[in-house]
Amino acid sequence: MSIERIALQGTRNQQSLASTIHSKLVGLRKERIRESLFDFDNEEHRLEYVTTVRGVDFINDSKATNVNAAWFGLESMNRPVVWIIGNLEKSTAVAQLQDIIRSKVKTIVCLCNDNSAVAEMFSDIIADISVSDSMEEVVQMAYYKAQKGDVVLFSPACASFDMYDNYEARGEAFKRAVAEL
Repeated sequence: MSIERIALQGTRNQQSLASTIHSKLVGLRKERIRESLFDFDNEEHRLEYVTTVRGVDFINDSKATNVNAAWFGLESMNRPVVWIIGNLEKSTAVAQLQDIIRSKVKTIVCLCNDNSAVAEMFSDIIADISVSDSMEEVVQMAYYKAQKGDVVLFSPACASFDMYDNYEARGEAFKRAVAEL
């Protein structure tokens, strides 16, 4: 079975493949197991495919409310990433992202009120960093920085409470902004 055809991409989601071994052991047919892995509906706001605009895919990972969740979102991408992040605080947890940023991210666009901290955190890794406090503007920035074949990944790596009631409201705002492109 080709791992690329599984509906949920990324190492974290593909760990569910272990359950297929169990499913086979309890007697489920391999065709049924394969079908369920290919057709699985992902949870809203968790690596949710939104749309493709002129060859650029938009992925809503608003549920990534911490650095670890964002790492898994980035890790699941297999094309160059324009990464939309949130208002991260400088911490040792951000250091965990440096290697994956170097290997996956070409541009960072930050949705936050204070741009100095984010630019300082990542400026030695990524030369192209933009900041805005408007969801519509960060989506437009990300779109214009992306090239055909890239992915715009909205994986904030922080809580939403500085600008939104919760990650669901933040994810819905992202999807509305993408729809307006």
